[in-house]
Amino acid sequence: MTLVEPVKIGILGARGYVGTRLCKMAAAAGHSIVPFSRGGAAGFRQILADEPLDFSGLDAVVNLSGEPILGLWTKSKKNEILRSRVETTRRVVESLRHGGPRVLVNASAIGFYGDTGENAVDESSPAGSGFLAEVCQAWESAAQPSENLGVRTVLLRIGFVTGPGGAMHLIGPLFKLGLGGKLGNGRQWMSCIHVDDVAGMILWALENNSVRGPLNAVNPEPVRNSEFTQILARALHRPAILPAPAIALRLALGELSRLLLDSVRVLPAKALALGFRHCHPTLEDGLRSDSVPPPQ
Repeated sequence: MTLVEPVKIGILGARGYVGTRLCKMAAAAGHSIVPFSRGGAAGFRQILADEPLDFSGLDAVVNLSGEPILGLWTKSKKNEILRSRVETTRRVVESLRHGGPRVLVNASAIGFYGDTGENAVDESSPAGSGFLAEVCQAWESAAQPSENLGVRTVLLRIGFVTGPGGAMHLIGPLFKLGLGGKLGNGRQWMSCIHVDDVAGMILWALENNSVRGPLNAVNPEPVRNSEFTQILARALHRPAILPAPAIALRLALGELSRLLLDSVRVLPAKALALGFRHCHPTLEDGLRSDSVPPPQ
């Protein structure tokens, strides 16, 4: 299936940061959106316990649901991060057995690769180690049986998402107060992508039959953390002079600090090889596009 004509797309996680942007871009492209919700809100198809999801009339499904990873990683928090992703994805696949959609884009994350150090990795690289790598492997394993049902399946490994709102909504105020600075030694790699490009890559993946399996949703140019802080500080017209020592982050955040201190140097090899074009191919271009005005 290719989206040469308007189609109907079911979206789980439609209220999230990426999901909200995807809904707007898909609607602007002429597609019909069917969001899903556990609460049965108006305009949403309800997710009912122990019943298959209603995929009737849908041409494609995008699964972006999952417990947010921010917050202290207590045992219960980690269990919920894993459970919410794996169980929802299993329900999606089981519901696909009843027919309907011919393509599934299932979220994953570049945490799949673990701490890559100085090594650049792409979709052909093996899984890394650590909690997030284990979550991503289980997450993707839950989605892969959909291929056996004849459903083209894309495993979208999403990087650090920039753009108005989202994580930048938390980081921006710190930089505006002059509190932004490198994390640890600042040499760890970050693989970012603008929210418009995440949504755009999802639609592109739906449109192209040649896209299946792992797909890295990141910019072509990873940046070091120190470079990230300098670029963001310039965009906000603020200095980035107060670093956060690694030991302080570990003491304050525990295992969650790995999310900030691990080096993740990921390349979008498959997307580039198959012709995807980023709207914002660099971090600086994406931040400038958000038109952050200088302070008065």
